[in-house]
Amino acid sequence: MPDQHRELFAQLPFLLVGALDAERRPWASIVVGPPGFISSPDPRTLAVNARPGAGDALGPHLVAGAPVGLLGIQLETRRRNRMNGTITAADERGFVVEVGQSFGNCAQYIQAREPELVRAPEAAAAPPARAEGPALSAGAAALIRRTDTFFIATAAPAARGGDAIEGADVSHRGGKPGFVRVTEEDGHTVLTSPDFTGNFAFNTLGNLALCPRAGVLFVDFASGGVLSLTGEAEVLWDGPELSAFAGAQRLLRFHVAEGAWREDALPLRWSAPVPAPQLAATGSWEDVARG
Repeated sequence: MPDQHRELFAQLPFLLVGALDAERRPWASIVVGPPGFISSPDPRTLAVNARPGAGDALGPHLVAGAPVGLLGIQLETRRRNRMNGTITAADERGFVVEVGQSFGNCAQYIQAREPELVRAPEAAAAPPARAEGPALSAGAAALIRRTDTFFIATAAPAARGGDAIEGADVSHRGGKPGFVRVTEEDGHTVLTSPDFTGNFAFNTLGNLALCPRAGVLFVDFASGGVLSLTGEAEVLWDGPELSAFAGAQRLLRFHVAEGAWREDALPLRWSAPVPAPQLAATGSWEDVARG
């Protein structure tokens, strides 16, 4: 990792994590700690002194040998760096990652928010997780319908084929409030979101082309609640809805399989968002419906 990336990780109060469960399904998670809870003793190593909270699907699976994707994002400055690697050590306090890839991402579509720690990360545990999916509850659907941000985890299969997984990844997606559409199909909730012009690295889309599973994470920035889902994903490269959605290069459809809502899961709260300037050139599902 470049020193600039190492320094950013050390400043952060939270970190996005992407990894797989025992069924090789991707999940996105978030871990929290005071600035400095992430450290880099050398350019090839990142140490995270935190674990996912109780009820998080990834908790039992962040173990030595597991591929993992990390996203360090400083919302207030719109800086973000991604890192993919392999966990080399893990215990009840945290985990250590050997860096495989480290790369910066642009600031596009990030809504600026100031974080505030409202209690110590080790303070009273959040209420028990509530199971979600394949059809989401009204509360979970409402959170998604008003969101302007989510995070998506994907996996890259090994070159030798079969079920082996080479790596995991997690990335950010942003848009106007309501940019994720929520519909129901055959008893399953389906989420559809525009995919705007990005870094042209196509990590997420490339992974989905080879392994069409994903995990998505929605954060309630006002209450600290977290909604984590896993399911099947597909990329739509054409069609009338895509043509009608200003700024969209593709559409991403996510079919919910299962997940969990964890109320008050995070000891952080964030300020009201300052919208990313790129959003002015993007459309909405209301525009699509009006034709």
